[in-house]
Parts: sequence; structure tokens; C-alpha cells
Amino acid sequence: MVILLIVVALLAIAALPRWPHSREWGYTTAVGLGVIALGIGALLFFYVV
Repeated sequence: MVILLIVVALLAIAALPRWPHSREWGYTTAVGLGVIALGIGALLFFYVV
């Protein structure tokens, strides 16, 4: 499960709008993946998973 959290965190960093075609998207993709990472982190913190 920790590996999944690391992968999602890396995807959130990689989704930051750095390229001209992705700047139109804004921070939506990075924020979405960050929320997923926070959810997984909360589940791990409370030992639900």
C-alpha cells in the first residue's frame, strides 16, 4: 500500500503543468492526484486498509 501512495505522489508531481499543452489544464490533474494521495494516506494512518 505504501508503494501505491508513492506512485500516486510521483504522478501528482509529474502532472504539474510544465509543458505548453498542459498549461491549459491548470492544476486540476495535480490536485486530483494529490487528493487521492491524501485519501490513501488517511486510510493508512487509520489502519483501514
